[in-house]
Amino acid sequence: MTAGVGAAGEATSGAVTQTLAQRLAAFACETRESGVPDEVRASVRQRVLDIVGLCLAAGDLPTSHAALAFVVEQGGHGTAHAIGLADPVPPALAAFANGVLAHSLDYDDTHLPSVLHPSAAVVPAALAAAEQSGASGREVVSAIAVGLEVCVRLGMAGYDPETRNSTFFEHGQHATSICGAMGGAVSAAMLLGLDRRGVLDTLGVAGSMAAGIIEANRSGGTVKRLHCGWAAHAALSAASLVRHGFTGPPTVLEGRFGFFEAFLHGRYDAAAVVDGLGSSWATPDIFFKPYPANHFTHAALDAAYELARQGLRPEHVAAIRLLAPAPVIRTIGEPIEDKRTPSTGYQAQFSGPFAVATGLLAGAAGTRPGRADFTDELAREPVRRELMAKVTVAPDDECSAIFPFEFPAIVEVDTVDGRTLVSKVLTNLGGPRRPLSDEDLLAKFRDNGAGVAATDLAEIERGILGLDDLPQIRSLLAVAARAKPVAIRAREE
Repeated sequence: MTAGVGAAGEATSGAVTQTLAQRLAAFACETRESGVPDEVRASVRQRVLDIVGLCLAAGDLPTSHAALAFVVEQGGHGTAHAIGLADPVPPALAAFANGVLAHSLDYDDTHLPSVLHPSAAVVPAALAAAEQSGASGREVVSAIAVGLEVCVRLGMAGYDPETRNSTFFEHGQHATSICGAMGGAVSAAMLLGLDRRGVLDTLGVAGSMAAGIIEANRSGGTVKRLHCGWAAHAALSAASLVRHGFTGPPTVLEGRFGFFEAFLHGRYDAAAVVDGLGSSWATPDIFFKPYPANHFTHAALDAAYELARQGLRPEHVAAIRLLAPAPVIRTIGEPIEDKRTPSTGYQAQFSGPFAVATGLLAGAAGTRPGRADFTDELAREPVRRELMAKVTVAPDDECSAIFPFEFPAIVEVDTVDGRTLVSKVLTNLGGPRRPLSDEDLLAKFRDNGAGVAATDLAEIERGILGLDDLPQIRSLLAVAARAKPVAIRAREE
């Protein structure tokens, strides 16, 4: 990682010096013409399926009701669809609503080592822009692929290999929403038909809209669920404002008062933004989530699950040690008393002790953990509380050496009869080394679509898997929007 602007802030192409944003704009427009590799297209279709399923699943949450009520309250000319609302809404508001729902279950994909959740911001922005412009499914797939690439590359520019951590996070910033606004903006600009200068200006405008802080991960509040929605809203707003004449600085990324200075204090890796651009694609290696919880907890859940499958039962447990990479302890293990006593399902999603308890109980019952395990009632269930009270969370050198290319965990259990049982999970289910199969991802989508009429769910699934062949996506999104309607109640004054 380099400090300051200098050489790190300039990229050259022949004799012409181009800014980083100019390189990204050129990449976007060239890819719009040439398309993306088949492997990338297939991965994008899976991510659209994943995100739409998550939006369907999240509709019952109070925060989803709040977001959709906000959208309805704004009014405006409707030309795009928010999942849960049958009537179309303005595109930026559709992007907002779908982004909120996509990220609300903490079940959306993750890129490592940047620790970004790229699809929850980029996909909603692209879908709304495609409805606005009438773009084809094939154009949508290419735009999403580019948006994901831009999002991940900006996230990697802020990855510090010396500390093996994201500089965004060290500054309290939510890299997902910040980089997601930029990636989503490029997707939106492509689908709205902006030329190379228009894509460049969209990046320049979106740079002033990117935002998000992550204090809620530590001490509570539901605002994190808002972040990807606001990023998608910013993305579409930036592209639309450029269509109407706004412009942005070409040095928006590396400039003295630009994106990298503002967010990373001038320490960034320019090569991560442009090296291999167009030939090396991040999308296929983005991790899918098998469980609806903070990704740092997944290996702990799997490790405890495996011990239960080997015969460990709650009544056998005297003490449990959850060992994890040092950088994740503050998210899943601190303050430890709070992590042992989550009062809501949302807080439980960020609790290492809850993950261990859930894995043990699911393994003992012979079931796989899923959305049904992360409820307010189960967060306070006495059996889980008793197990969580026995869990300590501590850093481990072996896990820290692997992080952040995986989120490993080790669970050690002292039993009441004096034994010590150990389970190690050093690679994450859903990542490139332990991928979810096509059948696994379809099963996740169908589970997330529980409560939707079988004919509607099948139509949505068919449309997304055949996205490349759709002349436009409006009818597909109209089905998804009305498939599981959310009743919006007027707020009492």
